[in-house]
Amino acid sequence: MSRYLLSTIGACAFAALLTAPPATAQVKMGVIDTQKAMLDTGDLKKAQAEMEAKFKPRQEKLDLLTREMAEVQRQLQTMQGKLSAQGEAELIAQGTKKQKEAERLRQDLQEEVERERNDILGVASQKMRTVIQKLAEEKGLDVVVDVSTTIYSKPALDITKDATAAYDKAHPPAP
Repeated sequence: MSRYLLSTIGACAFAALLTAPPATAQVKMGVIDTQKAMLDTGDLKKAQAEMEAKFKPRQEKLDLLTREMAEVQRQLQTMQGKLSAQGEAELIAQGTKKQKEAERLRQDLQEEVERERNDILGVASQKMRTVIQKLAEEKGLDVVVDVSTTIYSKPALDITKDATAAYDKAHPPAP
């Protein structure tokens, strides 16, 4: 090939690059409120109801102890000066015993509820992550961001309800 032909082709290619619009990749994005999507699933609603039922007896016991402590306190106030020193000491000991029992029960209950809640949320979170990835692929999304890290997004980008529906379809709560 001649030098002239090569330089002409090169010049034409360069001119085409200069006049061509820049190639831009269109990024498709989705926004999700992951916390809401998870909390709205049948799985977590069922787990919440089961936890409430499981811990209700201990919560009722704690409420009873609280009422009993209040009654001991009321008796101490209304009977002040009318009780013997021994009677007053017995009421105070009774109140202290109930207070310690209530505090122990409250702490144990709180720890167990938190542990179980974290276990449930951990499993649900993993399931939701898988659901979101599959949903993003189905919708052709390149990026999905959580609403908590987003300053602004158009409502049309929100896939929260879609994620909840997809989760419930993939993981229906057991009867």
